[in-house]
Amino acid sequence: MPPVEGMEMDKQNPRVVVVGSFNMDLVVKAGRRPETGETLMGQEFGMFIGGKGSNQAIAAARLGSDVTMIGRLGSDLFGDTLMAAHAEEGIHTDYVIRDTEVGTGVASIWVDADGDNSIVLVPQANMRLSIADIERASESIAAADVLLLQLEVPITASQRAAEIAKSNGAMVVLNPAPAQELPDSFLAQVDILTPNEVETESLSGIKVSSSADAERAAKVLLDKGLSAVILTLGERGALLLTSDLTQQVPAYAVKVVDTTAAGDAFCGAFATGIARGENFVEAVAFANAAGALAATVLGAAPSIPTAAQVEAFRSSHNETQH
Repeated sequence: MPPVEGMEMDKQNPRVVVVGSFNMDLVVKAGRRPETGETLMGQEFGMFIGGKGSNQAIAAARLGSDVTMIGRLGSDLFGDTLMAAHAEEGIHTDYVIRDTEVGTGVASIWVDADGDNSIVLVPQANMRLSIADIERASESIAAADVLLLQLEVPITASQRAAEIAKSNGAMVVLNPAPAQELPDSFLAQVDILTPNEVETESLSGIKVSSSADAERAAKVLLDKGLSAVILTLGERGALLLTSDLTQQVPAYAVKVVDTTAAGDAFCGAFATGIARGENFVEAVAFANAAGALAATVLGAAPSIPTAAQVEAFRSSHNETQH
């Protein structure tokens, strides 16, 4: 499969722009989720920088991309922490706005003994990202190889970013999380969709209970005018569907500690792969490895691997792929 058509990319310095959310993640690990009205003793607590946009930007940066982040933070201690962390990662934050009226987003994350999580998100400043904020960053968006989007900021802002990117020849990748309805006018600006099973069902109306269901649902989404749909299936890997290819890309067998940010690591890795000229299959395989590694560490940002870690992991774990 050839590299993505119509894109001239610098493989040594791929440019990824992320429009998305920042959160401070408050993570509690316990043997199980508490019942209604129950007080449960937990085993671990951690406070980590997070948010899908932030996580994906960090992933792309650690994996070799030149990353610009666009979003909103509160003028508070959490916001200071997030800004400092992104600067340390080498992420450009010229278009990160410090909101003086609303605080930084916060997520309360419960992780059970199997590493599965449940999240309550209070978005705060994230939901004040505006079309005007996007317009101020239009030059940077226009210069991107890949624009990476999620759904933890207003759709109107993301759609305007997609319009700017697409009109300037950038590839637009949307991770449609958390699951919600999307206007066709937005999807028309998207090239690649990376939903999980829940998001796929929400967008396609088809419950993904089998491989056949997954293919059928992905086809429904592809028919909305997308170049590719990559349905992430956890330990079963990812299903890649284009107009001329249907391929299951296998996962890696790992001991799961915490799935928080595993999907974000996948998205940041996939965007990096595409931005540096890899074909879809290569980029998904790279992303599967990044997502698997992220699931082996507690917390969001701490779990996101570097390019060297991913390559070493792939070299030593290829024989354990499902």
